[in-house]
Amino acid sequence: MKKIAVLTSGGDAPGMNAAVRAVVRTALHENMEVYGVVRGYNGLINDELIPMDLRTVSDTIHRGGTVLFTARSPEFRTEEGIQKAVATCHRRGIEGVVVIGGDGSFRGARDLTAHGIPCVGIPATIDNDISCCEETIGYDTAANTVINMVDKLRDTSQSHDRCSVVEVMGRHAGWLALTTGIAVGATSILVPEVEFDFQKDIVDKMKLTAATGKHHFIIVVAEGVGHVDELAKKIEEVTGVESRATVLGHVQRGGSPSSRDRNLASHMANYAVHLLEEGKSNRVVAIRNNKLLDFDITEALEMKKPFDMDMYRMANEISI
Repeated sequence: MKKIAVLTSGGDAPGMNAAVRAVVRTALHENMEVYGVVRGYNGLINDELIPMDLRTVSDTIHRGGTVLFTARSPEFRTEEGIQKAVATCHRRGIEGVVVIGGDGSFRGARDLTAHGIPCVGIPATIDNDISCCEETIGYDTAANTVINMVDKLRDTSQSHDRCSVVEVMGRHAGWLALTTGIAVGATSILVPEVEFDFQKDIVDKMKLTAATGKHHFIIVVAEGVGHVDELAKKIEEVTGVESRATVLGHVQRGGSPSSRDRNLASHMANYAVHLLEEGKSNRVVAIRNNKLLDFDITEALEMKKPFDMDMYRMANEISI
């Protein structure tokens, strides 16, 4: 394999640039040509490819977002869109593609592979919801961002004896809510994987905490649970504690990636290029027990990632 491409797709995640950088530099080390695809699968459809060299990725390892940009691509979900992308690869002589993104991006990689363009996926999503992988690129940085912001909210909550109901990202996965909730000492953590009881899991815990002399509270809610404004109003009505809802939103996706994410991205990207070099395709890179592995994309997409109920139990035990 002498010419490959790299793209970032779906929601951006801190560390994507570190992964792009490592793909480019590994490919160049192996005497490959490497092209960057601008705006994900749309870039393949529209033939937006740029040649990448050592200087193209200089001073990018510390930057959030993605220098290649990203976009959703409804057109790529159609056979016509896929054929356009395949035609671009053939016209440009692209023999393999490294796809950096989440499960939707991997479905696209599987479709490309099925049409004769070998692909390897690298998991990058702040939701940490890729089933075959213990930790995804961007998750650690996003968690640190949430912690930093909630720590600031705690200052004003303490000053006003207030309850802050904080929504963090995680539409279908509560990993970010769980880990950050533990880290900020949340009174309650609400995740989509576990049904909650308003009285037991929020009101009673607040009353128990208040009885010990503490009068400010943090409730962390995954966006998949939702309705934080309504929840804050209900808490105030039932408990009499002034309550405010805060939606952290897309700031969680930004910022300079942590050391952990930079290293994880670099290792995964290097591994991905070598998989293509060895003639392997339709693979997803993963990390388990601090070891890099790879899985068939279809197998990886069918896996279910069990929620860590032991961690959830522990969080409840220490939140009093």
